[in-house]
This record gives sequence, C-alpha cells and structure tokens, in this order.
Amino acid sequence: MTQLGRLGTGIGWRPEIAEAVEHMPGIDWVEAVSENLCPGHLPESLRRLRERGVTVVPHGVSLGLGGADRPDESRLAALAERAAMLGAPLVTEHIAFVRAGGALTASPSLEAGHLLPVPRTRDALDVLCENVRIAQAALPVPLAVENIAALLCWPGEEMTEGQFLYDLADRTGVRLLIDVANLHTNHVNRGEDPAKALDELPVEAIAYVHVAGGFERDGVWHDSHAHPVPRPVLDILADLASRVIPPGVLLERDENFPEPAELERELAAIRGTLEEAGATAGVRGGGTAGSEPSPVPAASDTTVPALTPPPAAAPGLASTPGPGPDLGLASTPDPDPDLASAPGPGPAPARQRLALAQAALLSALVAGTPVPEGFDRVRTGVQARALAAKRADVVAKVAAELPELLGDGYRAAFLGYAQGRPMTGGYRRDALDFAEHLLLAGHPRDARTRQRLRDWWLERSGPAPRSQRPTARLARATRRVLLGH
Repeated sequence: MTQLGRLGTGIGWRPEIAEAVEHMPGIDWVEAVSENLCPGHLPESLRRLRERGVTVVPHGVSLGLGGADRPDESRLAALAERAAMLGAPLVTEHIAFVRAGGALTASPSLEAGHLLPVPRTRDALDVLCENVRIAQAALPVPLAVENIAALLCWPGEEMTEGQFLYDLADRTGVRLLIDVANLHTNHVNRGEDPAKALDELPVEAIAYVHVAGGFERDGVWHDSHAHPVPRPVLDILADLASRVIPPGVLLERDENFPEPAELERELAAIRGTLEEAGATAGVRGGGTAGSEPSPVPAASDTTVPALTPPPAAAPGLASTPGPGPDLGLASTPDPDPDLASAPGPGPAPARQRLALAQAALLSALVAGTPVPEGFDRVRTGVQARALAAKRADVVAKVAAELPELLGDGYRAAFLGYAQGRPMTGGYRRDALDFAEHLLLAGHPRDARTRQRLRDWWLERSGPAPRSQRPTARLARATRRVLLGH
C-alpha cells in the first residue's frame, strides 16, 4: 500500500504573496490552485520553491465531483497534467457541485462559480462514489477530497456530514482533506456540532487539514479566506489533532492579504495549537506531536483499512430543517454498497434525480427562478447575493480593464447584469458577455469610454487578436463577410 509522507506546515501559494511565501521560515509545502497553473509556464516563484525541495500540491476547484454528471475528461486530464508537472504526491478537490443542467435535465447548463453543498443522501453518495472512482482512475497520484462550507441545508437529508464522509472513504478508499474552518462555518450556519463530526470521521483517512478565516454577519458565517483565523477554528484544529496528528496542515488566504509578519503569526499559532494538542494526546495515551500519522489508503485501494463505523443516524438530524418534502433525492432502502463500482452505466436513476434537484436549486440561486420547496428562502437569498458578489469580484480580477473603464459604476452595472443572466461558460466568458451586454444597451454613455470598451471586447472575443493595422482589420472583416455568404 502506498503511503503519503508527512507534509508538515504549509500555506496556500497565491501570486499576490508569492515573494513573501518564498521567504517565510518553516514552510514545508504549498498548495496552488490547479486551474491557475499553465503547463510549461510554471511561475518562477513555484519553480524556485520546488528547487528548494518544497512540495507543491495542486488543488482543483472546478471538477464538481458532487454534481450529477460524470467528471469531465478534459478537466481530469488537466488536473493529472499539473500533478505530473509539479511532481506532486497527491491532488485535491472538493465534495461539491459547481454546475447543473444540461443533458440530464434537458435544460440550459448553469455555472455556479462557487462550491455548493451536496445533499447528504444515498442517491448523492452513490453518484459521488462513482465520480470519485472515475477521477481516481484518471489521476497518476492519490486523490483527497475536501468538505466544504455551506449556507444552505438540503431538505430530506439522510446522514450527518461525518457519516457521509465515512461512507465515502469506506467505499472508495479516497483520502480526506478536512477543512476545520468549514466545520466551524457549518456549526454557525447549520447548527452542526464540530466535535460530533470529528467523532464520526475516519480520521485515519485524513491526508491534510485546511485552516482559514472568515467573518460573521447577521448570524451567518462567511468563509471568506480573507480574514484572520479565529479562535474557534483553532479550537476545532486542536480537537482534531488530539485524535490524530494530521500529516499536514495548511493556512489558506485568498483575499485581503496582510503583511507577511501577520501570516507568520497565524502559522505560529497553528504550530502551537498542534504541539499543545499533541502533548495532550500523549498524556491521554494517544499520539504525540512527533509520532507518525496513521497510514492513509492509496488511491487504488477500495477501502480504508480499520475504519471504526460512525454512530447510527438519529431519527431527525439537528442540522437539517426537518425531514422536508421528498424532492426525489431519497434513495430506495438498503442501497447496494457496491453500486458505485459495478460495471455498466452506473447509478443512472440516482444521477437523474440528483440532476433535477441540483438544477432547480442552482437556477434559483443564479437565474431568479422560484426557490425549491423545503429550502430556507432567506438563506437561499443570502447565498444568491453572495454568489453574485463573488462573480463580480472574480470578473474584476480576470478582466481588470472592466472596473478601470467603468470606474465606480462597475459593480452596480455588473450586479444588474448578473440578476437575470446566469453564468454558463466560466468567468472569462462572463466578462466578455457582460461587456457585450453593456455595448448592446448603449453603455457606457460616454462615447470615448464606450469606444474603449468596444475595442477591448473586439480584441478578446474574436478567434485571433485584432491587428493594429487598419488594412489588416479590413481584410479580415471582408473575409468574414465573404465566408458568411
């Protein structure tokens, strides 16, 4: 059985803090968002870190393993390519869905641009297990999957988070990336007890741990990755580390980057928490800070060894708003535990039911359709606004010229555009569609600004960059007209 070595203490590598990360003491490894890496053009900072022996782990955000569709082959190939390029010991993704609609529902495909929660039902688990197995078979290294933060509760859930993760690991042998900040988020937003989740988790399957900050507003915790790590998150880390010393712990920060000294203080707080928890575990007869972690399963293994079954599900989960209506998500009794690995087309009925439910929710979040029955309408509205705000922020990053051109009017204009126009092709496509929408509506009103926006859109929307030579542009336009006839 292949075993992962100890990773140690790491930090999420981001271009904005690349130089600071290179000079931080005690950084054993870094994690980089896979979709932001281009094969053959590795950032110089990451190349220098690798040359120093710092491990780099690619962290995917777009597979949507919890979605109803099978994982996209091109996305899997890209993740595998980045793992090979970095010489990574493993790759990671999320237990989430990020898109819905399409062929399974005979409806337009919708993109969330965000990680959305999977219902904890047998149907969703069957689909997730099959998707994980498909991903494992396509990747050259082990896969670990991360629990996510959620604002919403699915009605009619059949398992707690710990039970869901236990069954996933037991049936597929996948490793777990446990985000303790997300456990705290779900405690505030969904009333779920982090200690109970840890009681039910197969801690021996943990590949590493995420730690991050957030903020609370109007009783809702937002997992922002843009604020300092709060004490409750460190307390959950301490609880986890008292049970098993994780092979690695990583600090995530995606926005609002502080001075390097503040990040180093947060890393020191994480190390101190681990050391104290390890010493406490040693007194109780558990592991110590210097002990080796329990072995975790290889991607090719079908089960996680020696898992202790979690407690049986309670008749009604405290984390859900009651049993709710039957959205077609509840599976038939006594599902076949080997369904995900069975030959043939896989859990087709489960995929169909899950597809319809996810499409209905995502449409309510991004297209303004009615909220499906059983969902908290207030929370759904909070999530919808959060998605629109994130969409505006990311488009402003991938197309920085737009807020420069539109100035203070950018955000209001984009949110107005997003209200009735869901994202269907990623953030770069979204930026072009937004610019086209403005131009067709005769905006901006200032003619010079409108011309600059038109030039920007033409430069990026065609199959090839526009030539600066008028005669070349005229020839290209003439050729398009002739071909059109």
